Amino acid sequence: MGASEENSALFPIFVLTLMALPLVPYTIVNLFGAFKKKAAKINCQCSVCVRSGKYHKSIFRRISNFSTYSNLTLVLLWVVMAVLVYYIKHISTEVQIFEPFSILGLEHGASDSEIKKAYRRLSIQYHPDKNPDPEAHSYFVEFISKAYQALTDPISRENFEKYGHPDGRQGLQMGIALPQFLLNIDGASEGILLLGIVGVCIILPLTVSVIYLSRSSKYTGNYVMHSTLAAYYHLMKPSLAPSKVMDVFIKASEFMDIPVRRSDEEPLQRLFVLVRSELNLDLKNIRQEQAKFWKQHPALVKTELLLQTQLTRETAALSPTLQRDFRRVLELAPRLLEELMKMAIIPRPPVGHGWLRPAIGVVELSQSIVQAVPLSARKAAGGSSEGYAPFLQLPHFSEAVVKKIARKKVRTFQDFRDMTPDERADLLTQVAGFSNGESHDVEMVLEMMPSVTIDITCETEGEEGIQEGDIVTMHAWVTLNRGSGLIRALPHCPYFPFDKEENFWLMLADSFSNDVWLSQKVSFMDEATSIIAVSKTIQESKEGSGASAREINVAVKEAIEKVKNGSRLVMGKFQAPAEGNYNLSSFCLCDSWIGCDAKSNIKLKVMKRSRAGTRGGFAADETPAMEDGIEEDEEEEEEDFDDYESEYSEDEDDTKETKSKGAVANGSAHNKGNSSGSDESGSEAD
Repeated sequence: MGASEENSALFPIFVLTLMALPLVPYTIVNLFGAFKKKAAKINCQCSVCVRSGKYHKSIFRRISNFSTYSNLTLVLLWVVMAVLVYYIKHISTEVQIFEPFSILGLEHGASDSEIKKAYRRLSIQYHPDKNPDPEAHSYFVEFISKAYQALTDPISRENFEKYGHPDGRQGLQMGIALPQFLLNIDGASEGILLLGIVGVCIILPLTVSVIYLSRSSKYTGNYVMHSTLAAYYHLMKPSLAPSKVMDVFIKASEFMDIPVRRSDEEPLQRLFVLVRSELNLDLKNIRQEQAKFWKQHPALVKTELLLQTQLTRETAALSPTLQRDFRRVLELAPRLLEELMKMAIIPRPPVGHGWLRPAIGVVELSQSIVQAVPLSARKAAGGSSEGYAPFLQLPHFSEAVVKKIARKKVRTFQDFRDMTPDERADLLTQVAGFSNGESHDVEMVLEMMPSVTIDITCETEGEEGIQEGDIVTMHAWVTLNRGSGLIRALPHCPYFPFDKEENFWLMLADSFSNDVWLSQKVSFMDEATSIIAVSKTIQESKEGSGASAREINVAVKEAIEKVKNGSRLVMGKFQAPAEGNYNLSSFCLCDSWIGCDAKSNIKLKVMKRSRAGTRGGFAADETPAMEDGIEEDEEEEEEDFDDYESEYSEDEDDTKETKSKGAVANGSAHNKGNSSGSDESGSEAD
């Protein structure tokens, strides 16, 4: 076989090697992740979630979950590799070493007469005059004649017996693992080669670039349309009430693309009757309000009715076509709400702060959609600032059950959580009429609910106190605890048809001015990434302060241990405002659970910058803590303190609680308890 043919035979091996190098480790990592994910049960195991079928993987659902583009591509590549292995194994039998004795059917050391006799025998079988088959002629010329010549010529035979080749000692041969048509170029092959080069080197990169640019010009990295972000940015207002956030949320371009069919008119009319009480229509002018509602863009009407169907749990009234649109709306909701949240807290000129009130409204809407709880259920009632909404996320609970347990002086959700398991079981079985199994379901969900604490400090690095214009660094440790002991978990949300990860938003805000000074999204789902981030942050911080290598290692180890125990470090910087005393609040809001938000108050004192550049006349060992004489002025300010937490969960006693807590150290606060909305907000001096 010629050299070009040998090189061509190596080409499949070359391709197989290139494919196997990335494919094998990638497959191993995917399989390991799949088994690990399957082993760790992080979803709710209550009977309501089990009956919902959300986590029950039937054979069809397993196939649909597996049939992602990445998985199908992975399978296709393994099929190609299997074909290449079979092909290589097949052609390896055709690549034979030139063995004259084997070709003639002789043993090594055969005599000349035996060689001639064998040649004559094979000539009768393969000679062109005896056998007209072209393949026989080719075999006779390429193998039989050459073998006979190699063994009858004394020099060739001596070379073969001595060196294993009729031509004597062979040197090192180098080959190129390319197909034969690229090595033997003729008129037809030149065209194929040219088309291949143009296609691979020009057309393919150009096509990929065009697709990428067209998609990137339309979508963000979070797969949200740029037109949606523009609409959210311009529609977001600092005074946007939580009840009006829905009107902004449904303006997404993704929702406008959902088709509105004529066949949807009658089902939508029935939905309107079911959810009319949640649409904030003026009952005094109900006819005009209904007419105004239906005059909106059909896509807006359809989207809002589908969202209200989720909030009121009226999904049984959906037609099959509306079911598909309903799932599409809920599938888009989490990432659209995340972008809407970013538009609420994005720094705005002139001071570069976000807005607190609409941010809280976005989080409350996210909580309600995930837990399928009406927004009207969040209105303060019965002594609870959050209404009965937190109770409705528990299995088997209804408004009637909440009224029954309220007679036993369990008026707030936090009161219910603070009870012992035995007390709750007695309350539910004897008062609410729950069975033991239903009571156990409630206990399982309560163990899944997170309890968040915040330990936050604000300081100017390397300086005592904070002067106006300083760059202030915020260090916040957000710690999550559950009764089940899990850190990474999926929330109980049987009415939300998709897996939803818990996300928390940490905000440092001034409730009086409605300004968000700092904000960051916090997730407890990826421990490895958090460890890497906190190690780098602590190391850079300690190196900047001149700590020794040993001190750095100790600090990094302590931080890693905190992360493993359910804490996340959040750091941010902001410029100190003008001289004065500021009543700030740190909010940690969960986008999936109702009543699991945490809040603490921080008093920040900013001193006037002196002309000489000194630190406001403080001595090196003097701590700029709050002075007793200033507390009276602060109490007067707190009388006008307007907490923009939520129109549904307005805390009327917030001012009194702040006064009773007293002043805290400048720029530091520690929230030890988990507050249900804003029921329990407080701080302690570090």
